[in-house]
Amino acid sequence: MGPGIPALSPNSCCLLPLAHCLKHCPHRRFTLVRWREIIRRCRKMSLVDTIRSTLVPIHREGWKFVAGFFVASLLLGAAWQPLMWIGFILTAWCAYFFRDPERMTPQDDDLVISPADGRVSAIAMVTPPVELELGDQPMMRISVFMNVFNCHVNRAPMRGRVSRIAYRAGKFLNADLDKASQENERNGLVIESAHGRIGVVQIAGLVARRILCWTTMNDSLEAGERFGLIRFGSRLDVFLPAGAEPRVSVGQTAIAGETVLAEFGSAKGPVISRRG
Repeated sequence: MGPGIPALSPNSCCLLPLAHCLKHCPHRRFTLVRWREIIRRCRKMSLVDTIRSTLVPIHREGWKFVAGFFVASLLLGAAWQPLMWIGFILTAWCAYFFRDPERMTPQDDDLVISPADGRVSAIAMVTPPVELELGDQPMMRISVFMNVFNCHVNRAPMRGRVSRIAYRAGKFLNADLDKASQENERNGLVIESAHGRIGVVQIAGLVARRILCWTTMNDSLEAGERFGLIRFGSRLDVFLPAGAEPRVSVGQTAIAGETVLAEFGSAKGPVISRRG
């Protein structure tokens, strides 16, 4: 044992750094075996954590579509094998489309949280749809456009009670167009929040043909709570009363249940932002 190196038991020697143990410890073999076991376990845990974080749950509404894509792939493969592999790729995409990850939502009644994953496509003062009965005065509208690769589970932007649900049939224009807010098929919710009534509108798009909303009248929603889903590619509009200041810029990527779209009661005023 070198000078200044204390005598160590077989257990305590494994608490020293690996290189130090291998050089000075009389129990080199025991230490090496122990460290190999620790490294093996760490690698295994790291792989498991990576898989868990990557393979998020699939929403129950999506399983029938995933199964349908899978069966169709097998049938097509019986006719021509390359079609089967194309089908499997589409099946994987379908599973990815209906993913439903957990989100960490800020619990603050002054914050407006994004109801959808996607790109902030517009921030403007606009008269809300008549079916929401929010009046004929312009309100701040923040729009989030979802493409076919975004997560399509919709979440409540603020805590409150659902006081109105209004569905309206319409067209299936590209949801990224401004006129889609008035002409496309849509489903609107009015939530009684701490800062007044806000509107949340699910808008169908060019590909989307089905709007799902599983909340009902007088339900109480927490910020970030799931309330609906749109298939396949669409848009969410949030209408906010006076006092809300935007906290995102057009073109920014929003994450449902996490990104703050706007804020009430802030003395800071509007934030001027630009993209690089």
